[in-house]
Amino acid sequence: IPLINKEIPIIADTAVEKDFGTGALKITPAHDPVDFEIGQRHSLPLITLIDLSGKMINVPREIEGLYPKQARSKTIELLEKEGKLLKTEPLTHTVGICYRCKNLIEPLLIPQWFVKIKPLAGPAIEAVKSGKTKIFPLRFKKIYLDWMENIRDWNISRQIVWGPQIPAWYCLDCNPEIKINFLDKDSKLVSGFYKDLKGSYSFEEIKNGLQSLIAPVSANYLTEEKESCPACSGSHLLQETDTFDTWFLSGQWPLTTLGFDVKNPENSSGDFKYFYPTSVMDTLWDILFFWVGRMMMFGLFLAKEVPFKVVHIHSRVVDKYGQKMSKSKGNVIDPIVMSEKYGADALRMSLVYGIAPASDIAVSEDKIKAMRNFANKVWNVGRFILGKMEEKDLKKEGGLPSFSKNMAGLSEEDKKIIKDFETVSEKVTSLIEKYHFGLAAETIYEFIWHRFADQYVEYSKERIKTKDLTIFSVLTHVYLNSLKLLHPFMPFLTESIWQIFPKEEDSPLVISSWPKIK
Repeated sequence: IPLINKEIPIIADTAVEKDFGTGALKITPAHDPVDFEIGQRHSLPLITLIDLSGKMINVPREIEGLYPKQARSKTIELLEKEGKLLKTEPLTHTVGICYRCKNLIEPLLIPQWFVKIKPLAGPAIEAVKSGKTKIFPLRFKKIYLDWMENIRDWNISRQIVWGPQIPAWYCLDCNPEIKINFLDKDSKLVSGFYKDLKGSYSFEEIKNGLQSLIAPVSANYLTEEKESCPACSGSHLLQETDTFDTWFLSGQWPLTTLGFDVKNPENSSGDFKYFYPTSVMDTLWDILFFWVGRMMMFGLFLAKEVPFKVVHIHSRVVDKYGQKMSKSKGNVIDPIVMSEKYGADALRMSLVYGIAPASDIAVSEDKIKAMRNFANKVWNVGRFILGKMEEKDLKKEGGLPSFSKNMAGLSEEDKKIIKDFETVSEKVTSLIEKYHFGLAAETIYEFIWHRFADQYVEYSKERIKTKDLTIFSVLTHVYLNSLKLLHPFMPFLTESIWQIFPKEEDSPLVISSWPKIK
């Protein structure tokens, strides 16, 4: 190898595509996940070339201390100088970049904390296979099981400051090979192994300015904070600076929010005993494994019970062309602006209407506007009925004949609209119970606008001119019960109308009884 004058082995491995490019691949096991796997198969040494500050180490003197981008340019310069460079050419390849600053990510090999996951995954797999927890739509059951059955040990440590620190304490006297980064009394960053630092800095200065530490995999540690080390009686103990992976914390959400007592489960709160396991967990497909899978494993391991009976996978909002919304694309529809312009219910209905389970939700302003028009239709039908009731002084208590399917004076058209509503009510109820919310919204939309408003209300206008009051009983019965079916999708509109209508039920619509077909 030029510049370092070192011989390296040439190996063959199945991870290399021999027909791609030159068919040759450089291997840096300490700085690439694929290279690491290859290195493990061939017992290659793990040589760290980039330190935690992002600068080059263990490289020729001319390159040491440079950032990787600078080092690449310098390497070309040195190779040209030695006459070892054949050619340079631009190549396109896939690299990881930071989602915030868009800079290149350089993988590093750092000791991490892992959870042995197979024993936890087994019960979570069995719970779904047995139907103790159901996943809807069904196709996501297979995805869940594939993930769980091919799971690997879980890296739960993160080198960030946000989040609870991992509860492990190291005795520096027993582990002098721990690398420490700290700010000294002059706020200058100091890095080094404890064995090299302890002669120049006091333990108090190191502890007070501690930024991070890296302990060897072989380091001994305590799981409880103590004033002195049980092994050597030393008092130089530092807590692990790594924090927990966010999913390690989120995975315990059903337990922590409901007051589960991990040491004495029988002493758990009343909320936990009442609400755990909960009925339905609603989430997006992209965190089915990251969140739902972890909650299943934690719940079964700690509480010995699944955290929820049903997992419902909802849809993702995209633009009218099916593209993911993002500020950089300029295709974001601001829900606050849309709510102020067309009403929250119009926006809500547009996110449900016409959507297949767990499919992308294509939203446009035109669709939201169409749902606003539907809301106006529902409101205008109510105003029409109320207005005619006022004309005939039927809004007072007892002014309207009580509705009955067998009441006298029902016309064939009355009987037909009552029957049609019962059919729609059964269908909407069944669809909601099966989590087909899009079809349920479509069904009640079509009934209210095209069957009830366009046909029956138009038919009623001539009968309203007569002394026949039966028509008002049918109108209010079908209309108010239709509001109940529509309420989950347009709650503000339906509640507002419900409050001003004369009716036998005094309770708010949100807690009124669901339509029952007798």
